[in-house]
Amino acid sequence: MVSKQMNLFKSQPKNSSEIPNEPSAEKSESSFKEFVVFALLTIVIVLPIRLFVAQPFIVNGESMLPTFQNGQYLIVDELTYRFRSPDRGEVIIFRFPNDPSKFFIKRVIGLPGETIELIENDVFITSTDGSTTILLEEEYIELQKNNDSVTILEDDEYFVMGDNRLASLDSRIWGPLGEDFVVGRALVRLLPFSEIGVLPGNINFENE
Repeated sequence: MVSKQMNLFKSQPKNSSEIPNEPSAEKSESSFKEFVVFALLTIVIVLPIRLFVAQPFIVNGESMLPTFQNGQYLIVDELTYRFRSPDRGEVIIFRFPNDPSKFFIKRVIGLPGETIELIENDVFITSTDGSTTILLEEEYIELQKNNDSVTILEDDEYFVMGDNRLASLDSRIWGPLGEDFVVGRALVRLLPFSEIGVLPGNINFENE
C-alpha cells in the first residue's frame, strides 16, 4: 500500500492541470500585448492619415456624369490644399454650405476675384483686374443647360459646377463656395477596378 501511494504521488504532477496551462497563459498574455501594440499603431499612424491626409468618398447621384458614376469609390486628398489653393478644372469635395453635414463633389470653374458670366450654354470668365475674358472650353460636358447670370467672386470664393449641368445642384443655384467649406480634391478612383486612376476627372486648363 505504501508503494502504491508513493507511485500515485509521483505521477500526480504529470496529470496536474497547472503545468500545461502555464504556456497557454503566457501565449495569451503575449497575444494581448500584440493587440495593444497594433491598436496603438492604428491610432498613432492610421487615424491621423484618415483625419488629416486622405479619406474615402462614395459618389452619390448623377451630377458629375459622365466623369463620375453613382457609387464610384474615391480617395480624397485633404493635404494638398493646405499648401495651395484649388485650381480651375480640379474636381473637389466640399461641405454643402446650406447643410455642412452633406458632402458634394463638383468641378472648380471660377477662382477667387473672377467674374463668371453664363450666357446660354457658354461660360465666360473675366480676370480679377477685368483685363481678360475667356470662353471656357469644356469638352467633358455632355448635358448642358445654364440660366443666364453674372457672379462676381470674393477673394475667398469659388464657382463650382457639376459636369452634368442638367442635374447638378451647384453655384448656379446656391451661389459661390467659400474656401472654408473645401475638404479636398479627388485623388484616386479605386472602384470600379476598370476605371482605377490618379486625379480622376482632373482638367488642366491653359493659364489665362
